[in-house]
Amino acid sequence: MFVAGFPAGAWGTNCYLVAPAAGEECVIVDPGHEAAQGVEDLVREHRLKPVAVLLTHGHIDHIASVVPVCGARGVPAWIHPEDRYMMKDPGRGLGRALGQQIMGSITVGEPDDVRELTDGSVLELAGLELTVDHAPGHTRGSVTFRTPSSDQIPPVLFSGDLLFAGSIGRTDLPGGDSKAIMESLTRVCLPLDDETVVLSGHGSQTTIGRERATNPYLLQAAGALDAPAHPRRGM
Repeated sequence: MFVAGFPAGAWGTNCYLVAPAAGEECVIVDPGHEAAQGVEDLVREHRLKPVAVLLTHGHIDHIASVVPVCGARGVPAWIHPEDRYMMKDPGRGLGRALGQQIMGSITVGEPDDVRELTDGSVLELAGLELTVDHAPGHTRGSVTFRTPSSDQIPPVLFSGDLLFAGSIGRTDLPGGDSKAIMESLTRVCLPLDDETVVLSGHGSQTTIGRERATNPYLLQAAGALDAPAHPRRGM
């Protein structure tokens, strides 16, 4: 499997292009603020053909470029129904004060073709097989995408803002829920194999094994550590 990514825009949100190999069809995960040019650069460099945009959740730092990216290629965007409202009104997902501060300079909307994700569904796109896991807590409609296990390559989890290297997503914005995110970590992340590569919405690559051993929130979810301080990483 081929993955190319870059941190986009003011919030350094990781955008990923995923394909079976260079020169083939791909999906685009989380084209956030000012991501359109970076997407085009990677498409051209690696001779990729986008067929869909996949959104881990509806916060503006993950969806800000969805309209130009989808429009340039005529492809659909996939999002969980509980976060779809943020495509038209992303300020509602940030709260009044933060929303007014950020949204004054950013225009967003829905692309022409929006499709809704469901928990446990398997997307077969661009020659890839991606399982969708609903993982609320950061937002009500947060999801992850994971590839199947293989003898040749380790599975990959596109975790959005559920799980980071050493931390997890914040839960203090509208739709956030600290109990729900711990339940999502327990249900979605803990059962995965240690060699699963975690590609998150912010920060560096990690693995489930590394996070299982060192991440205080996964340790708490596994019952091995008392509750750590509340995180504030990501939007």
